[in-house]
Amino acid sequence: MSKFTKEMVDSYADKLLIGLTEEENKLVLNEFDIIDQNMELITKIPNISNVPPMTHTLDDFTYELRNDECTPSISIEDALANSDSTEGRQIKVPNVVEVTKQ
Repeated sequence: MSKFTKEMVDSYADKLLIGLTEEENKLVLNEFDIIDQNMELITKIPNISNVPPMTHTLDDFTYELRNDECTPSISIEDALANSDSTEGRQIKVPNVVEVTKQ
């Protein structure tokens, strides 16, 4: 397995638009070293490939799937009548993410 490098971390940070300082880069590299060490320990566990994957962290976890039931909902006209701002047959909502041009 290849080790993470400063350049790799900088490249990923740039792609995620989260520029890192030199100190932050070192912290990330240290964290990746710890993760790599733990992964190496896990691969050394005898017969690890024979262990079935877990579906949940709790042994006593139970779930029951419910049937899909179609229930009536309000009409589009009623939904639009309850809205302060509409555009055609859609409810207009404020932007959640602001897009800036560079």
